[in-house]
Amino acid sequence: MFRRYSLAFTLAVTAFFVSGCTPDRSATGPASTEGGLNGAARRTNATPASVGAIRINEVESNLGTPGDWVELYNPGSTPVDLSGLVFRDNDNVRVPYVIPAGTTIAANGFLVLDEAQFGFGLGSSDAARLFEANGTTVIDSYTWTAHASTTYGRCPDGSGAFATVSVTTKGSANDCDVLIRINEVESSGGTPADWVELFNPSAAAVSLAGYVLRDSDDANSYVMPAGTTIPANGHLVLEQAQFTFDLGAPDGVRLFRANGTTMVDGYSWTTHAATTYGRCPDGIGALIVTSASTKGTANACSTATTAVKINEVESNLGSPGDWVELFNTGSTSVDLTGYVFRDNNDAANYVLPAGSVIAGGGYLVLDEAQFGFGLGGADAARLFAPGGVTVVDSYAWTAHASTTYGRCPDGTGPFLTTSAPTKGGQNVCGPAEVFAAWPGDASVSNADDGGVFGGNMSGLSHQLGSGQSIGVLWAVKNGPGTLYRLQLSGSNWSPAASKTWVVGKPLRYPDGTGDVDAEGVLVMGNAIYVAAERNNANSSVSRNSILLFDVSVEGTPTLTATREWNITADLPVVGANLGLEGITRIPDTYLVANGFLDESKGRAYLPSDYPNHGAELFFVGVEGNGMVYAYALDHQSGDFTRVAAMSGGNASVMELQFDTELNQLWSICDNTCSGRSAVLQIDTQSSAASRTRGRFVVTRRFERPTGMPDLNNEGFAFAPLAECTGGRRPVFWADDGATGTVALRRGSITCSAF
Repeated sequence: MFRRYSLAFTLAVTAFFVSGCTPDRSATGPASTEGGLNGAARRTNATPASVGAIRINEVESNLGTPGDWVELYNPGSTPVDLSGLVFRDNDNVRVPYVIPAGTTIAANGFLVLDEAQFGFGLGSSDAARLFEANGTTVIDSYTWTAHASTTYGRCPDGSGAFATVSVTTKGSANDCDVLIRINEVESSGGTPADWVELFNPSAAAVSLAGYVLRDSDDANSYVMPAGTTIPANGHLVLEQAQFTFDLGAPDGVRLFRANGTTMVDGYSWTTHAATTYGRCPDGIGALIVTSASTKGTANACSTATTAVKINEVESNLGSPGDWVELFNTGSTSVDLTGYVFRDNNDAANYVLPAGSVIAGGGYLVLDEAQFGFGLGGADAARLFAPGGVTVVDSYAWTAHASTTYGRCPDGTGPFLTTSAPTKGGQNVCGPAEVFAAWPGDASVSNADDGGVFGGNMSGLSHQLGSGQSIGVLWAVKNGPGTLYRLQLSGSNWSPAASKTWVVGKPLRYPDGTGDVDAEGVLVMGNAIYVAAERNNANSSVSRNSILLFDVSVEGTPTLTATREWNITADLPVVGANLGLEGITRIPDTYLVANGFLDESKGRAYLPSDYPNHGAELFFVGVEGNGMVYAYALDHQSGDFTRVAAMSGGNASVMELQFDTELNQLWSICDNTCSGRSAVLQIDTQSSAASRTRGRFVVTRRFERPTGMPDLNNEGFAFAPLAECTGGRRPVFWADDGATGTVALRRGSITCSAF
């Protein structure tokens, strides 16, 4: 199919990655890669053990002195050389900060990295990450979702958990006095009036004698009398009768030490809560609208406010537009009816409709077509509890991601630039982001004589006939829709000699009309299955179909489908030219033996659930969202059932091939993602409670062979193991662009399973 990327865009992207330059989110950001990962400032003499002990110890993200900063701490007894270590926030695209040569940190000492040095600001939902000089091995990191009222610091230094510290201590030991928290607030006249609840997270009682409570007005000040204590892990309620001033809307409450100037904790609001504002969970969570008032006891926190997270964000014209993915970290379903989604504009307000339920461990995607506004290059995604006051989760960014922003791992990790969009599926994180060298020879050669097929060659499927040592290669062209039967002639592939095959056979829909935009092909004896994304005669309308053709009858110059499964309405909406691209089959025997999960039924796949579906499921790949979908096709009624969905491991799926001998599902991308490929297998190793158990997951990712240019390869097929020589077997690609007049190329691939 015709690619939707212009030459100018391709050159711009190429220049982007060659230069290493990225747009920066602050005016003070670095303008070049000088001192970057390839610069001279590399760590040369610090031992990995010493460097590995360094910890991020304190973080100022809210315009400190003189700007944002990060404090490092060396818990060891000897100085450590930090030359060449890399500092990043949560942005993987921006040029990172490389610590200059000669930088050391003293034994049991502190080193501060200022915004003026690293050249970018730290946001309210961000991260601080320290890497070894290779830029990939994480030494330490910390992620937050809101600015601290003071700073975030470890207590004790270097080894404790991060918390909002009592006092900012830039470049010195953290102030780890017990941090009493404002835990719940009643501002609209509770029982008997307004009140503020404090919480002590420590294991010992704490005296609050002399501590000061204020609202947003410094003139309203209550000093706690001698003898005021708060029990270990306990609550203390301050009644309006004690502090004597009203809590309004808008308003706030602030807790100060006995000096009256050091603020311990604070919270402000713009409207009264329907119940109360409370931390979820007590003492450490964000203040949200509680499910019920719980004066003096543990707060009532709804499941949704603690379990549901913004998990992935597409802000740059995804499929079919911008979108936000939510993830339920809990094990039970959550009803999000009435929850509110906004970007960074409070006027943009989308209320989730009735029936917006997200399963335990599941995903829910909000599309631009639903929420009605686009997401910008500098924007945010925010999810609110019903009423639009309490923030459940949020993420802000300052530039579009090259792919998407996603949590790694899902639901709990910091936001990173993902390797590929995985809309409605598991984010591509960790080892899956590593692309290994092509598992075969680096060289690639032409596999046709040139000028034979022209452009638009797409799917491939290899067939080994009875008694043959060399098989037949089937191919489809997407415009005009044509099926080819290819035979090896000398060293190259050519159309079969039969006069009805020499120029291929045009493909028609079951009513005998149309021009099938054939993108994928699967051969099963005389049955040919074709994946098509539209009728070229009506090219602006999606028609994502699986078509069945019978090639047993010779002499017919045109092939008319005997059946069509039109699955358009069952798939996410994508552009008419961004639909089905690949098709393959996976036998029931493999699926059952490996405990494949039937997502439509929430249990292990049983072939008996699907009468007349044959002995396999059909898997199709979608270009527009990079997803793979498994279907049971009823060959009598024409009905179908989607059994499962999974990420194909790249931004787009252009071809699918299941290796029935090695039990590996190949997902192929074209020059949309540099010709990379992914191998998927069923996860049989995870615990029974794992959300990936029984699902196809990416287990390997490969670069294209170094000897092949970055082509518009939309077809991919491999020969069977019977054709292995020296541990290699042939593999073939179909180039939609017919670069240099050649549509087919051959290479090799290992004969061993991964």
